[in-house]
Amino acid sequence: MSELSCTPTLDGLIPYEEAVEQMVAAAVPISGQTAVELREALGSVLAEPVVSTIDVPGWDYSAMDGYALRAADCPARGGELPVTQRVPAGVSPKPLEAGSAARIFTGAPIPAGADTVVMQEVCDELDDAVRINTAVEAGSNIRRRGEDISAGEEVVAAGTRLSPQHLGLAASVGVARLQVCRKPRVALFASGDELVMPGQPLSPGKIYNSNLFTATALLQALGCEVIDLGIVEDTLEATKDALRRGAAQADLVFASGGVSVGEEDHVKPAVEALGSLEMWKIAIRPGKPVAFGHVSATPFIGSPGNPVSLFVTFVLFVRPFLLRMQGRDDWRNRPMTAKVDFDWPRPDKRREFHRARLRFDAAGIARVSVHPSRSSGVLSSVTWANGLAVIPEGRSFRAGDEIAFLPFSELLT
Repeated sequence: MSELSCTPTLDGLIPYEEAVEQMVAAAVPISGQTAVELREALGSVLAEPVVSTIDVPGWDYSAMDGYALRAADCPARGGELPVTQRVPAGVSPKPLEAGSAARIFTGAPIPAGADTVVMQEVCDELDDAVRINTAVEAGSNIRRRGEDISAGEEVVAAGTRLSPQHLGLAASVGVARLQVCRKPRVALFASGDELVMPGQPLSPGKIYNSNLFTATALLQALGCEVIDLGIVEDTLEATKDALRRGAAQADLVFASGGVSVGEEDHVKPAVEALGSLEMWKIAIRPGKPVAFGHVSATPFIGSPGNPVSLFVTFVLFVRPFLLRMQGRDDWRNRPMTAKVDFDWPRPDKRREFHRARLRFDAAGIARVSVHPSRSSGVLSSVTWANGLAVIPEGRSFRAGDEIAFLPFSELLT
């Protein structure tokens, strides 16, 4: 494994950009692929490109309901032509007789010899004929063979995370099975003697293990297979045991809690005992004590136990790392710009990713407000928010200033 070479700030913290770049650089794409049915492929990462063996459409077809004809047969407005055939979608038409028209419907193949479709709204249907009440322009309302896709064309690139539209596109070229990358296996545990599972009695001093469900859902949204190692008691040996078990069966070990330096925080020494701790303490708020290293050869990421810190550090560090493991290059967060609806008079030494809500005012201008609490224990602030406002180090804001905003719609997929 490569050594990380981040440059700490004056207070010993690693700058955010440098930390995430170095972590992602250490992500090794996972090996292995499998063939899956289209119905099972949603959210998977494509291992081999989808290449069309056919033209789409496979023939010239009508873009609307109307009449197919030769433009030269109807040179003037008000011309009449006999209707010699009816062509619905899904049939193979006969060649068009000279001086005639064919009743045709959307998606139906154009009869040989026809070069135009006239929409039915500008026509009068007669007994066995049609009157064309408009000037006819050759080539109108025809979709050409191969207009969408040509045979031999790559339609979905390898490394694409498959969305519904990708599956529809693959189906449109006749592909029934896709070669996809193996899902990353992530071993997950939470440290803390205070944790109990939902549904159990909550005795004094105990809290429910919300982090398990937040982290599991975040991982599943990225197409990961989650290995639940449960709640780990606050001892060095129990922590080492969980790390060993996770490293033996997963592509990544992710832990919440126990990454600080208190007497009951055992993750840092456990990782150092079993492998290497290559990064610790990032210049961000919340989530300063993010840990990155390896247990044997398996990468490890540890987040603080506070639920907001876990959420924020996951989308800032774990998500990019996993996307890179899946062979994707689009791992960088893509902020949008909005105007602030608040004052931020006191700059911080660390970059803050504050829970925020974006709205559009009556003039269509994007504006951002922030949750009143900066506490990393207020999980309800994450459901209140629809993104994160990025407050750079040493920066103050006044209402109306521009700010970078990371929407959850970008961060949770």
